[in-house]
Amino acid sequence: MKSMFSRLFSVTAVIIVVAVVGLGLSFRAMVSNYLAGERETALLANAQVVSELAATYTGLYSDGYSSAAMAFHMNLSFAAQVSGSDALVCTTDGQVMFCSCPELVCAHIGLQLDSSFVQQALQGQQFTSGVLTGIYNEKRYIAAQPCTQSDGTIIGLVVVSEPVQGVGELLTQITQMFIFVAVIVVMLTFVTISIFTQGQCRPLRDMANAAREFGHGNLTARVNTGGDNTVEIDELAVAFNNMASSLEKSEYQRQEFVANVSHELKTPMTTIGGYVDGILDGTIPPESQRKYLALVSDEVKRLSRLVRSMLDVSRLQDQGGIPLEKMGRFDVAECLGQVLITFEQKINDKGLEVEVNFPEYPVYARGELDAITQVVYNLIDNAVKFAPQGGQLSLALQESGQKVYVSVANTGQTIPPEELPLVFDRFHKIDKSRSLNRDSWGLGLYIVKTIIGSHGEDISVTSRDGKTQFTFTLTKVNSL
Repeated sequence: MKSMFSRLFSVTAVIIVVAVVGLGLSFRAMVSNYLAGERETALLANAQVVSELAATYTGLYSDGYSSAAMAFHMNLSFAAQVSGSDALVCTTDGQVMFCSCPELVCAHIGLQLDSSFVQQALQGQQFTSGVLTGIYNEKRYIAAQPCTQSDGTIIGLVVVSEPVQGVGELLTQITQMFIFVAVIVVMLTFVTISIFTQGQCRPLRDMANAAREFGHGNLTARVNTGGDNTVEIDELAVAFNNMASSLEKSEYQRQEFVANVSHELKTPMTTIGGYVDGILDGTIPPESQRKYLALVSDEVKRLSRLVRSMLDVSRLQDQGGIPLEKMGRFDVAECLGQVLITFEQKINDKGLEVEVNFPEYPVYARGELDAITQVVYNLIDNAVKFAPQGGQLSLALQESGQKVYVSVANTGQTIPPEELPLVFDRFHKIDKSRSLNRDSWGLGLYIVKTIIGSHGEDISVTSRDGKTQFTFTLTKVNSL
């Protein structure tokens, strides 16, 4: 498996090498074409000058090596030295009569040019590259120009040439320079990408290490954010930390849930086991067995209520909300009144003063009636349970815009401010010793919060000056 560095370096190196090689070849071709064009222009100009110079010497082709011929050779040799090229002056049949070599009579004198080349050259000025057969052995740039008199008569042929090797050496140097530059660029790229990739991979390695620590049970592992990280890496690190925090919270809640369930099940199971063992081994006399069996029955019912409550919570969470087909229109005031009636006996036993503040007309809302009934039941049950003897219980219903607000309040001990955010948590009880309210599992308000949330509504709690009030919302619908 390739690392991020090797992949990034390989791709970048290939791109750079291809780019440099392509640029080098393109530049070489451009320089080659430019030099060829420049040499063509220069050699054709030189051939034109030599042709005109040769035409000024009358009798140049017939008088032998006269003083005029010697003067012409001197001028031809000087012009060749200045231009850096070689010049030949030939007869119309291609025989070399004058050469730009310093010697008046050199090895080229008397040599014969290729006839096909001579015939093409006599037709007009031309430029080519190749071997000048019979004269030079190396490849050359060659410019040919007919030598004509003023009346247009062709009296000879001028051939100016220079070796291609000089241009080739220049192109070779350019190629070597590009290869050198390419090597330097690739080396710099290697160093730069190495430093850059190490910086980019560091936070990814940190995330991998944090994930491994998570796998080994270290739920506090986090990844550093900010610094030299890129925006994308930083966003990934933040998302990783958020995920880690969520997992840590979920694990904490799971552990707390298991601990709470274990704690809540321990007491009734111990009680049931103790009573049953006492009946079986005769510790509890027969005349008392009915009493203790009734206690065992109560404990079993309490366990059944716990299991049912947990199943209700699980069902609501799995649904992710109340299905639309189960949502209906109902009279909120009627729902509150019916639930309140079921608490008549408990209210009378505690001597509570009940205050009801409902509109005189029906108030309709949308929701699952059975679920909202359970919400009202749990809230009133809590209010009655925690209200002092002779205290006050209040129910209120009001409308505002498209919302219906339902409030259940009771007088009694104020909930500490630090406890308010926790009252809707599973198994949360203000009484940490759990010695009071034995019938309460700490699931009632959690179920209330879950049901209201599944309706897409909100619930809040306030507790001050000896009065605690729970208020939840419902979506109002028309009375028709």
